[in-house]
Amino acid sequence: MNTELIDAAWDRVQGHVRRTPLLNHPALDAIAGRRLLVKAECLQLTGSFKARGAWAAVSALPAGTTGVIAYSSGNHAQGVARAAAAHGLPAVIIMPADAPIAKIEGTRALGGEVVLYNRETEDRDAIGTEIAAARGLALIKPYDDPQVIAGQASVGIEIADELGDIAAEVVVPCGGGGLTAGIALALAQRAPHMRVRPAEPEGFDDTARSLAKGVITRNARLGGSICDAIVTPQPGDLTFPILQAHCLSGLTVTEDQVLQTMALALRHMKIVIEPGGAVALAAALFQPQAFGSDTVVAVASGGNVDPGLLARAIDLM
Repeated sequence: MNTELIDAAWDRVQGHVRRTPLLNHPALDAIAGRRLLVKAECLQLTGSFKARGAWAAVSALPAGTTGVIAYSSGNHAQGVARAAAAHGLPAVIIMPADAPIAKIEGTRALGGEVVLYNRETEDRDAIGTEIAAARGLALIKPYDDPQVIAGQASVGIEIADELGDIAAEVVVPCGGGGLTAGIALALAQRAPHMRVRPAEPEGFDDTARSLAKGVITRNARLGGSICDAIVTPQPGDLTFPILQAHCLSGLTVTEDQVLQTMALALRHMKIVIEPGGAVALAAALFQPQAFGSDTVVAVASGGNVDPGLLARAIDLM
C-alpha cells in the first residue's frame, strides 16, 4: 500500500471520526513498570476504531453504488451502518448469532439490516456473496481491504502526531490485522522509531503463530472467546505481509487477564473497554518483561460490551 492512499483516507475521515485521547494513570504505570499510554478508541464514534476504516471505505465508493454489505461481529457492522447511512446508502450486515446483543442492537439502531448466521456451521463469505449478487451491493471487508486499512492508519497518524520523537512500542488488539497493519504503515511513514506489537487472546493467537512461522496459520476454533471482536480464522492476505514487514512478535493474554484489565481501566481511567479491545492493555500490564521500551502505547480498540460481561469485570474491582 502506498502512502498516498493513507494520506487520502486521512483527509476524508477528518470531521467524520473523533480524534481520541492518549490517557495515562500512575497506577497503571506502576503495574506495567514504565510509562503506559492508552489510545482510547473505545471513545470513538460507534464505540470502536472501526468507524475510521468504514468511513474511509464507504466514502471511496464509486458514484452509482446502490448499497453496501459487510460481515462483522459488531464493531465493523456499526461503523459500516453509520457510514452508509451518512452517504444515503442501505447497508446489509451479516453478523454471528452469538455476537453481543449490544452490538446487534447498535447496528440496527444505526440503520443496518442485520442477517444472523452460525459462525461454527455456516460460511459468512458464502452468505454475503449470495446476498451481494442478488441485490447488487458493494462488499466492505472488515480488514482485508486497502481503503479500510488506510482508514485505520489514522489511529497511527494521531499517535505519531502526539508523541513526536518519543520511542515507543505500540501494542494493538489484532484480529484479521486491519488496525494493526494500518497503524504499522502509518508509523513506518511518520514515526519509524515506534514499533508495533500485535496482541491476541489465548487460543486465538493466529497472528502471533503466523509471524513466528512465517506463513499464515489458522486458528483451530472459530468461536468461544469473550474477545469476540478479534476472533478471526487467520490473518488477512493483504494484512499479513504488512505485519511481517513492520511488526515485532505477537503477544497473547488470558481471558482472566482481559477481565482484570477491563476492571483496572474502569477503576483508574473511567473508561469501558470490551474484551477484544482490552488485550493490548492486558499485554502491557501483565507481560512487562516482553517490552524493551520505556514507553508503551496500548490501543483500547473498542468499548461495545454487553452489561453481563462488564459486570463480570466489575466484580473484580
